[in-house]
Amino acid sequence: MFNLLQKIGKALMTPIAVLPVAALLLRLGFGDIFDGEVALIMKSAGDAIFSNLDLLFGIGIAYGLAKNNDGAAALSGAIGVLIAKAVYTGIDKNVNMGVFVGIIIGVLAGLLYNRFHAIKLPEFLGFFGGKRFVPIVTALSAILVGVLAGYFWHYAQGAIDAFSNMIIGLGEVGTFIYGTLNRLLIPLGLHHILNSVFWFQLGEYTHIKDGVEVVANGDLHRFFAGDKTAGVYMSGFYVVMMFGLPAMAYAIYLNTPKNYRKKAGAILLGVAFTSFLTGITEPLEFLFLFVAPLLFALHAVLTGLALAAAQMLNIHAGFGFSAGFIDYIINYKLATNPLLILPLGAVFSLLYFFLSYYTIKIFKLKILETELQEDTTASDPSDEILAFIEALGGKKNILDTDACITRLRMHVKQNDHLKESDFTSLGAKGVIRPDKNTIQIVLGAKAEKIAEGIKETLKNPL
Repeated sequence: MFNLLQKIGKALMTPIAVLPVAALLLRLGFGDIFDGEVALIMKSAGDAIFSNLDLLFGIGIAYGLAKNNDGAAALSGAIGVLIAKAVYTGIDKNVNMGVFVGIIIGVLAGLLYNRFHAIKLPEFLGFFGGKRFVPIVTALSAILVGVLAGYFWHYAQGAIDAFSNMIIGLGEVGTFIYGTLNRLLIPLGLHHILNSVFWFQLGEYTHIKDGVEVVANGDLHRFFAGDKTAGVYMSGFYVVMMFGLPAMAYAIYLNTPKNYRKKAGAILLGVAFTSFLTGITEPLEFLFLFVAPLLFALHAVLTGLALAAAQMLNIHAGFGFSAGFIDYIINYKLATNPLLILPLGAVFSLLYFFLSYYTIKIFKLKILETELQEDTTASDPSDEILAFIEALGGKKNILDTDACITRLRMHVKQNDHLKESDFTSLGAKGVIRPDKNTIQIVLGAKAEKIAEGIKETLKNPL
């Protein structure tokens, strides 16, 4: 179950990756940059994506879960979502599963693809065998999902509403809990699942579109639909990503021995600027997550506090991709009190710096020293790939290769004999072993490149 949840969390990144484009189109269509037909075209294009998030999630998750990311799984996900929605709305027109129908069908389609993509049918049905069988079995499963949803989803919706009301009722405390959990789940890769609830399902906003009432769910969707109360579960991330984490990077730099500061500075400057500009934080977080978990726990608590503080100041600032400077500028005019992010960010940059600096110093945490001392990563790309394969026990031990933004995710015959030091010498920031047949190597931004290299090398004869 843990492995499945991790895979779902990774697969969620596929449909989420299209949201920056949708958010930008909506922003350009608000009428203050373009007007007339141009603004209408931009807004309509963005609305087309946000109005079909369930379909995008069904396609993207199925594609992300399928072996070799096959298009047959994506097609099955799309068919499944369309069928399930038609069935449950036919039973009860008041049922609205939102993105959950996309998540459920996407997971089903991905798993069914992996199970049946090589199935062999009797000769007279041979045309429908293999990958062609997957949309068929997904369609049948989607009918069942639609029937169950039509008769029973209102119970699940009641539970979701109760959870939403509880979190909203907790005010800043609820926001603090969400922000803290958001960071704490990063090592497990499950924060995307948490975000899918808060950003795409929590809360409801009814607005008029083309003379028809349309309902937007979730903090992110409601923000771009024009709901001025939305953005509660996003605003504080600007404080963390633009100000807090870069300040923490400076604290790490000052605690690095002087003879290593030049190399450390180059690394830290790059990942800190990435966090500030784009809101991509994992390259920086994984520098200290495993070697200094106490520092990461501090970061998680400060993230929760930043979100709670932003809510107290009535800041409502959403984002299409992440809470970096680019999103801050693009969405400035849509936000409420976005200027307050700057002084709040200054306060949290000081908090991050001093608390991080003295935590590292008092507990004598070593963040980059080991990596800089043992920088034995192969210089030639092909040599590096071969070194990873050897560290993974050779070609015969590798069953499946996958990667997310920062992690190499490997399915192997056995992992108990694999040495963490071998991966550390190749630049790994940490190693996770969910079970005896799975190993994850945290590499940062080069994880996907290494995964592709391993796949290509494994295609060659032994």
